[in-house]
Amino acid sequence: MHRRGWKRPSAAAGGKHRSIFSPLVVGLGIWIGFPTVTAFQDMTSLVSGLEANARWNSYIEKSVAGSTQAAEMPFAVSASTGAMSGAGVDLPGVGTVSFTSKSGVVGETPDEDRIVRTGKGGRLVQIAPVAPPKNFNAGSIFERTSSLLRPSMDSDLKLAFAKPKIKGKEVEIAAAFHVREDKKPQAGISPMLAKLINNETPDVLATAYAPAEPDYAKASPFEALLQDEQADGGRFIPPMGKGDHSWLQNPLPAAVFSQPEQACLANAIYFEARSESLRGQAAVAQVVLNRVRNPTYPSSICGVVYQNDNWFNRCQFSFACDGRKDRVTEPSRYKIAKDIAMAVTAGKIFLPEVGSSTHYYASYVNPGWARAMHKMTKIGLHIFYRTYGGGWS
Repeated sequence: MHRRGWKRPSAAAGGKHRSIFSPLVVGLGIWIGFPTVTAFQDMTSLVSGLEANARWNSYIEKSVAGSTQAAEMPFAVSASTGAMSGAGVDLPGVGTVSFTSKSGVVGETPDEDRIVRTGKGGRLVQIAPVAPPKNFNAGSIFERTSSLLRPSMDSDLKLAFAKPKIKGKEVEIAAAFHVREDKKPQAGISPMLAKLINNETPDVLATAYAPAEPDYAKASPFEALLQDEQADGGRFIPPMGKGDHSWLQNPLPAAVFSQPEQACLANAIYFEARSESLRGQAAVAQVVLNRVRNPTYPSSICGVVYQNDNWFNRCQFSFACDGRKDRVTEPSRYKIAKDIAMAVTAGKIFLPEVGSSTHYYASYVNPGWARAMHKMTKIGLHIFYRTYGGGWS
């Protein structure tokens, strides 16, 4: 059986009809979808802006010579707009606008040469401090007559040379600026001997009074290094009083600070004056040390204390030749004697009333040599004497 097959029409057969129908449909859709004007291509549209309601009624006409217009619109390029020179346009709400071709033309000079920037600067502004008036300097107060006649300061303020009203408050004001320092106990000094101390610079060889740490509050390390060298080398030199002998200023030998020498001096103080006051005991120690300084006597403490100790009751200090055994029965008093011995040897204690005395005796005896010497003072039961010649007599 023969079948007739169906054939699809070819695209070439209906291509002619579709080529006209498709643009027509697209154009109709754009016209319906965009009913407004998309752009203005004439001069009137550019001038009137969006006021297109009466733009079909606008026209260009030549301005009347001598007439006035509300505004002018110049054109930069005269080649294309020169034909419109002298024409104008009436705009709603503005009036007549005249077109010109020559005025307002941009010059050919570039902006770099046309703009003057000499008066311009950076954003960071440097402000110099305002100097005081030249006439208002030190010593020119009288030249400022306007300030003197009409002062701007408070009447309660006083000038620099005004006399302060502090009468009766001097002590109170001085106390406010006075630094109170707590008195520190001196190294090696017994509290009982503090009242007898009259010299703050002991002998440099007295290591017992050397501070454990330097006091930097009073003297810095630089001052300690740069200070002037002392003339006496730091040794204690007793002050000379009226009538004192020159040998008083002889420094003591360095050996007097040794333990054996200090023990001999402590024995003399303890056995000769332990019942006396602290001042009386210091006076006995000073007499012993005066003999060490005197070239007439031995140059050591032990030599002075035990001189002629083999002469029964005829030695210099009675306890050394009285035939009795020296025994310390009061350790507390002996400790005081040791403290006094070191303080007097170091020069921390020096009694000016005793001075260069080399002799003393108790008031209950009457030696014959007393009439040949100068009486210095009496402390407790002891009377102290100084020789006239500086030696034995």
